[in-house]
Amino acid sequence: MKKKDFLKIDKKKFSSRLIVGTGKYKNMSECAKAIKISGAEIVTVAVRRVNISDKNRPLLMDYIDPKKITYLPNTAGCFNSDEALRTLRLAREIGGWKLVKLEVLGDKKSLLPDMIETLKSTEVLTKEGFKVMVYCNDDPLMAKKLEDVGACAIMPLAAPIGSGLGIQNKLNIKIIRRQTNLPLIIDAGLGSASDASIAMEMGCDGVLINTAIAKAKKPYQMAEAMKLAVIAGRKSFLSGRIKKNIFGEASSPKKGKI
Repeated sequence: MKKKDFLKIDKKKFSSRLIVGTGKYKNMSECAKAIKISGAEIVTVAVRRVNISDKNRPLLMDYIDPKKITYLPNTAGCFNSDEALRTLRLAREIGGWKLVKLEVLGDKKSLLPDMIETLKSTEVLTKEGFKVMVYCNDDPLMAKKLEDVGACAIMPLAAPIGSGLGIQNKLNIKIIRRQTNLPLIIDAGLGSASDASIAMEMGCDGVLINTAIAKAKKPYQMAEAMKLAVIAGRKSFLSGRIKKNIFGEASSPKKGKI
């Protein structure tokens, strides 16, 4: 019997390797429908921006059942370690969440990660018992440092958040893949289904996508496209592609020619 191919994060198993965000949609109904179509089993929740506790306002939990979908609280909008730590500690108090996504941004224009503050935060959070999935740049040396201080998943950017540029530095992603046994999830900058498929074909364990789905002209259709792309890319990777060759090679047999 064929062994099931799961994404494993902190001993938890997920059938889908597509993680989606909950921001930038027109409304919560659209968000919930897109997530359902995508087949995602993990959704990121920006604790500082999304209402998850005030019952007098629309609750995300009324649209996306946390018993069926794993919530991944994140620190979107945090620009230093203190803000990030306070945000995730609040998330733990509100919902008991320990599996979290850490992102500490360096500036409001590029939205690139501040890796000094990110590394410092990761070390503190892991000591406090959090299971930290870390948004980071595509620097293999820094990725190794994050692993050394206890990160449970490495999440390098493909390109700046929301840019849709696709993977800009494939070499560094390949190096990170080779040096770590942690889940490697491409986070930020993917724009199309082909971008997601390329990430999976490179051996990444998953992709996190928000803007590319939420801001597509047809978000439901894009959600399905991303779902299928991730599946196809993963199957392609597991199949073992042929070696590249600068010369042609006939596909028909040479023996028995007329």
